[in-house]
Amino acid sequence: MDSWTWGVIVAIVVAGAAVLGVAVWLLLRLVRTRRDLQRAGLPTGPKWIFWGAVLYLVLPTDVLPDPVYLDDIGVLLLALKSMRSGRQDALAAERGDGTGTALRG
Repeated sequence: MDSWTWGVIVAIVVAGAAVLGVAVWLLLRLVRTRRDLQRAGLPTGPKWIFWGAVLYLVLPTDVLPDPVYLDDIGVLLLALKSMRSGRQDALAAERGDGTGTALRG
């Protein structure tokens, strides 16, 4: 193979490794957020959101093939967002501000 082909192969491998790194970083952030919320005694949202996001990342059945982790990253971000919004709603209810969703923006 010529040098151009090797350059393309190396670029694809580096891009794939970078995207996989982002997916693993988001997974670790999701696990830490859930653990911190549980320690604080705050709700973490439905358990199926957390475990569903983890399983979607680990299982090979995806919307996009596994070398492309963009759909996995999207699922992890949605799970992280839902856990954080549940935390904000619980804190607002604890303060007596109502649900906390109407004024948040």
